[in-house]
Amino acid sequence: MVGPRGVRKFGIVALFLLPSAVPLLLFTIAPMLGAAWISLHSWNLQSPMRWTGLDNFTRLLGDAETRDALLHTLYFLALYLPLVYLLGLALAVGLNRRFPGRSLLRSMYFLPVVTSWVVVALTWKWLLNPANGLVNHALESVGIAGPGWWASSGWAIPSAVVASVWKDAGFVMVILLAGLQSIPEEYLEAARLDGASAWQSFWRVTFPLLTPSSYFVVVISLISGFQVFDQIYVMTGGGPAGASRPLVQEIYDLTFRYGDAGGASALSLLLFALILLVTVVQQRLQRRWVTYV
Repeated sequence: MVGPRGVRKFGIVALFLLPSAVPLLLFTIAPMLGAAWISLHSWNLQSPMRWTGLDNFTRLLGDAETRDALLHTLYFLALYLPLVYLLGLALAVGLNRRFPGRSLLRSMYFLPVVTSWVVVALTWKWLLNPANGLVNHALESVGIAGPGWWASSGWAIPSAVVASVWKDAGFVMVILLAGLQSIPEEYLEAARLDGASAWQSFWRVTFPLLTPSSYFVVVISLISGFQVFDQIYVMTGGGPAGASRPLVQEIYDLTFRYGDAGGASALSLLLFALILLVTVVQQRLQRRWVTYV
């Protein structure tokens, strides 16, 4: 049994946790439980809810539009994840060196991270305008015919990827830069004394020791990528002809365009389960490639 001293200690701990526990309960746990309950009903946000059990889940799992939205999301991730990691890694390695103006460049590269997604998406929509955008003008000046970008079904998702990589590379840079600065200099000195080239030192020493930071970046980027919405909604609206509509926009459309709150809640839970599954798999696999000093 827990004595008075244990109860008092528990009360003190609970008191200190209240400022974070109450918002977590009200704005995260409660909405998730509410979504789970709504997913078991048919509801158009106006008339009373009608119990349907698991019908919403079975309908969505066989729905062609949901399948297409999942494929669009996976396509976005396949382009976004390697590009944002490689660009962030290149920036981190370059800005880890000592040279004049290094702090200013770090701030400039991080600035897009704290910029509103609407501003970033509208800016890139203008830059990638097929008719008069600066990107296509620059390509035409060197004899290259620019693509249709966000107005083309084949280039709509890559257009959103370009904007996403530009915005998020600064975040990846900061995390990897912190990882680079935590690597003991003695390891690199030992590699140089053994005659290792700059590339060999990076590939054999720096990169393995950077894997904990890389693991964090990959997990966060995947979770963020699965929830892609803002940039696609602003730049393409999910078009043309639904060619770039991701899962989160499918949830949005089910709720506010089709009045299917039950289906939207069910799809949001399926997306949550997918993200959880991918994260658990990453957690298991990280033991095989992440090196801790």
